[in-house]
Amino acid sequence: MKPTETKNITFPGKHDRETVIAVIHRHWFDMFSHLLTGILMGMVLLGSLAVLPALYPDIAAGQHAAFFFFMENTFLLFLWVYLFLIWIDVYFDVWIITDERIVNIEQKGLFVRHISELRFSQVQDVTSEVEGIIPSILDYGEVFVQTAGEQTRFIFRNVPNPIGIKDLVMRLASDAREDDIEEAVKLLHETKRPGMFS
Repeated sequence: MKPTETKNITFPGKHDRETVIAVIHRHWFDMFSHLLTGILMGMVLLGSLAVLPALYPDIAAGQHAAFFFFMENTFLLFLWVYLFLIWIDVYFDVWIITDERIVNIEQKGLFVRHISELRFSQVQDVTSEVEGIIPSILDYGEVFVQTAGEQTRFIFRNVPNPIGIKDLVMRLASDAREDDIEEAVKLLHETKRPGMFS
């Protein structure tokens, strides 16, 4: 996994002694593939500005000109809003891996944001999945984290280097389980008194 500058990163609900290890956004090609439809629509719109007046000279002159340019501008405005909403939705989906947990911040439109978290002690299994030629070449895919909690699957969607993320999550989950075992043994030794269980 590529090293990420994480020194001064804060996020809602960050604990005082919590250390951010990685901040993961969706792969750039995922955003590009979502924006491609809007880009093609924009090219059609710009093409219509040149082609339609050439084919139908009356449409850009006289009484129809105002309506034609109004419709073109309206479509352009809707296209701009569409592209902006796609960018907001994809760019602000972020996964934060700390030394204690995974925090998933998922943006839904302009005004809805879902934040969920998963402690490493709840992780049961982690798998990565890369499907298709382009994801294989560009090294992006999904990481599925199987949990013991209410949310049985925690998903990293279309993230870069899914194998590296899987290995990182597995290592941190293993460390968390070892820490839990050490704390349990320590607690058992502290509470055990001579003759208590005899």
